[in-house]
Amino acid sequence: MNSPSLKSLFALFPVCLLLLGAGVTFVRRRTLAAGLQVVGATALAVVVLTHVCEALHLFPGMHWGLEHSAGHYLDLACAILGFGLFPVGYLLQALRDGPVIG
Repeated sequence: MNSPSLKSLFALFPVCLLLLGAGVTFVRRRTLAAGLQVVGATALAVVVLTHVCEALHLFPGMHWGLEHSAGHYLDLACAILGFGLFPVGYLLQALRDGPVIG
């Protein structure tokens, strides 16, 4: 295995934990904030999975790694959604719950 495939496989574990935590929060609360976190975490999981597919040379028709390819735009769109929606959902949840003291 080469370095990019190892890096992407190591990134898969924390993203799966993030998705699991967001899913548990959504099942318990069913709020807009929890929904935004689930959508954001799912988008981040898609980003990591696109990098895994690129490193392992899966789905060669997506032309992973090329600048104007479907794989590039899938990765870019999911990264924007993930890094936008998850923090917004987390912020909305933190504002609604208030500070946690002792």
